[in-house]
Amino acid sequence: MLSTFSFSDDTVGFLFEGDFNKKTVGKLISQIESKFDFYDKINLYLEDVNIDSFNLAAVWEEITFKLKHEERFNKIALVTNRKWIKACSMLCQTISSANMKTFSSEERLDALTWISHP
Repeated sequence: MLSTFSFSDDTVGFLFEGDFNKKTVGKLISQIESKFDFYDKINLYLEDVNIDSFNLAAVWEEITFKLKHEERFNKIALVTNRKWIKACSMLCQTISSANMKTFSSEERLDALTWISHP
């Protein structure tokens, strides 16, 4: 399941739980692209609330979308306690110019504070 929220016009947040699959990524991409229609750059908040399963093709699609549009993101905050997701994020940070930062679930408020400040 994908839940969304927005705490400013140019910032969109997504909470993931259940299955992370191509349908979930399709919804994510669609909602991000709708923000791109109004803003040149946006902030993106992604939180792993309780994902039960991951589809690797969906993970790859999500990563390549962010890399393809890296110049359109001011900041990307990723909140998760999964080490492999943090490792993927660190890899993306080395090949991307997007300002990305990873936080643990306990640091959720720090992530929200970081993403909301210019």
